This record gives sequence, structure tokens and C-alpha cells, in this order.
Amino acid sequence: MIIAERKPLPEVLGMLDGSNEILVLGCRSCTAICLAGGEKESKAVCEAIALHSELKGKGWKVDTLTVERACENEFLTPLYEFKGTVVSMACGVGAQVVQDLCPEAIVVPGVNTSNMGAPEGMGVFAEKCAGCGDCIIHLTAGICPIARCAKSLLNGPCGGSQNGLCEVSKDTPCAWDQIVKALERQGRLDLLNINIPPKDWRPSRNGGPRRIVNQEALPGSAQKEWRGEK
Repeated sequence: MIIAERKPLPEVLGMLDGSNEILVLGCRSCTAICLAGGEKESKAVCEAIALHSELKGKGWKVDTLTVERACENEFLTPLYEFKGTVVSMACGVGAQVVQDLCPEAIVVPGVNTSNMGAPEGMGVFAEKCAGCGDCIIHLTAGICPIARCAKSLLNGPCGGSQNGLCEVSKDTPCAWDQIVKALERQGRLDLLNINIPPKDWRPSRNGGPRRIVNQEALPGSAQKEWRGEK
């Protein structure tokens, strides 16, 4: 899932100057799971903004709404005619979808989008995937060295790995130590003899924003057109 953390309230308030009507938009998907932008967090931000408005005499009209997924138009129908300021508690993707949907609104981020990760404990989330577009975890025991190795080494470990820890921080496990141990458990240490070539970054960001087309989801005629068939 996408990991994010709430922006400091003073920073959010600083983006609201000149606003009249403010909607704090929460998301029940990724940012809710990482305790940054779900319904509970959005209500707290809404209340804080309303209190600030009252204390400073801003006269802002403040409300909150939490949708199932802020990155899909079908869940954003209540916003179609909105022209005020949206404080998006969704990830950066959701914020941009809202802006596209409401071109006359002003969308400001209420969270900082960090990475794609997974929960490791209550309130603890770790980066697991860098979205490089060229996955090779079949060679590394299901562990991504791009995201989880501080140096993104494709052939490791480096000389800085000591006692299973990364030289960057004593709190950072060495991804390649984990890979070697996992391959040993799986009886696949022979994969370490494979020299993984330099990463092909073209599927990552080469040529601008990526766009994925699922051919199976296209209507029959569109599938033929996509394949170049008549």
C-alpha cells in the first residue's frame, strides 16, 4: 500500500490563506491504514482548522468527507461541483485525481506521500517497493533490493554490512543479509551465482509518467485496435 504521514498543522494552515470554503477529504484506503488520512484523522484536522478559523476570525466554512478511495472518480461524485479548497488527506495520486475532477477547486496536500510499503507493527510501516517497473524479486527470495537496500544494490551485500545490519544505521537491517538467509532457507543459494545485470530503468520513469493498459479490460474492438488488428 502507499505510505504517507500527516503534514504539520501549521504547514496546512499556511496553505489555506484566501480560502472561504474548506473540505477536508479523507480516504478509507491506503492513508487510512497507515493512520494518516482516514476518517478519524480527517475529522481531527477538520476540527483543528475550524478552531483556528474561529480563534483568528477567518470565517472559514469547514467540513469533512471521507470516501472509499480518493483515486477513483466513482467515489468522488459528491465533489463534482465543489469550488472551494480541498485539503486532501489521500496520497499524492488521490490529490491529483481530485484536482482533475474539480478544476475550479484548489487542492492542497494534508499528508506527505512517502513510499509503497507494509505495516510491521502498530503505527510502524516499512518501504517494500520502489515501483521501478522491472521486478526481479524471483532472484532475491521475494525481497526487493532496490527499495530495501540503502544502496539499491542488485548484487550484494556490500562491505558495509556487519552482523546483519546496514552501515547507514544500526536500526536498518541489511537487505542482502536477509536475501542470503532467505535463499538458504529455501534451498536456492545457487541463485547468488547469477550476476544480476544493471537495472533497466526504462520501465520506471524513462519518457515521462507511466501508463499501464490492461488489454483484457478493454472492449473487444479496443483490444483489436491495441494489438493493431483489423
